[in-house]
Amino acid sequence: MSAIGNAEAVDSAAVRPGGTGSPHFAGAVAGLGAGEAQRRRLTEADAVAIVRREAAEREAAASEYERGGRAEEAARLREGARVLMRVLEQGAVRPGILVPSFMP
Repeated sequence: MSAIGNAEAVDSAAVRPGGTGSPHFAGAVAGLGAGEAQRRRLTEADAVAIVRREAAEREAAASEYERGGRAEEAARLREGARVLMRVLEQGAVRPGILVPSFMP
């Protein structure tokens, strides 16, 4: 799930990569891996919270779609929320473990 991957991303403003720079490009770094930063490490609780939030957002969006008369889209979002909750119930959400890609 991309939300977990995004949560592992490092704030680019907080990272100052080392390197020799470039007279042609501001902020450029030189050398293999000079611009790389280690990703944040999430706990299992972090990953579970992210998945719960994603499921809640889908439910909220489904309600909005229903109010707008778009029942098919609402059903698709609700099914996605149900899949996320099933994944949580199975204990299949951990940092580094991908949520199944069969979600609607």
